[in-house]
Amino acid sequence: MLSGMTITCFLGSYLLALGTEIARFAFRARVRAWLNVVFALAGILAHSLFLGQRTTTALQQHLPLFSSWYEWCLLSAWLLAGAYVGLILRHSENAVGLFLLPLVLVLILIAMLMGDDARFSRDQALGLWSTVHGIALLAGTSTVALGFGAGVMYLAQSYRLKNKLPTQQGIRLPTLEWLQRFNRRTLLVSTGLLLVGLISGVALNSAKTSDSIAWTDPVILSSAVLLVWLLAANIFEWCYVPARRGRKIAYLTLASFLFLALALAFVLAGNHASQPASASDGAATGDAP
Repeated sequence: MLSGMTITCFLGSYLLALGTEIARFAFRARVRAWLNVVFALAGILAHSLFLGQRTTTALQQHLPLFSSWYEWCLLSAWLLAGAYVGLILRHSENAVGLFLLPLVLVLILIAMLMGDDARFSRDQALGLWSTVHGIALLAGTSTVALGFGAGVMYLAQSYRLKNKLPTQQGIRLPTLEWLQRFNRRTLLVSTGLLLVGLISGVALNSAKTSDSIAWTDPVILSSAVLLVWLLAANIFEWCYVPARRGRKIAYLTLASFLFLALALAFVLAGNHASQPASASDGAATGDAP
């Protein structure tokens, strides 16, 4: 009950923060900006306390940390929410919440729909490679999502300027130059993180003596395709100077998000990280197979 109330608490705070962002269309009062910061900080605080509570419980019960897709989605939502809070604290006049907060809410809702029952098998969750694998893929996924949000903002701002549309009341986006730099950085950082994640995943799968995943598994293949795309996009952006400017870099980040969505679809449709423990695990603990 406490966990459910806590989720409801930070979910409600993020919804209120999104509501204050939408209120930009009608109100320009300074109190709206302050309420936006308060709701966002309240959400990230409740979210942090919830994740901290789960971490403490896992340590007390000697369980692997963040060993379910439920926790993975909540942690990814927390990273995106933290990025949003950091952005509004520095540039509260920019309407970044209209693009980032929906992603946070979707991740939380997916976590609630998936439930907290299926955990990763112990041999996948334990060990250094497993930890590196999970953290790298989590951070890389969040970075790609941030690039997607920035890409959409770039296209919206570019469309407004190209058509000489006036800025709507209370709606102000970052400059095209800032969004362009941000897209380039997310593309580079996400490539490095996903490269680490894929390499650590290969090492982890090779070290297993049981329950190893076939190299032709759709999740592995789609992750490899995503990495190849990101590497190609970075090489193209580095070699072809015009790709560093204008809509091209935004389109690259949007395409990267589509590849990521495909990989996540294979994860949710399959059993990539929720296979049951092997018979050898049961024998090692004295349980019946």
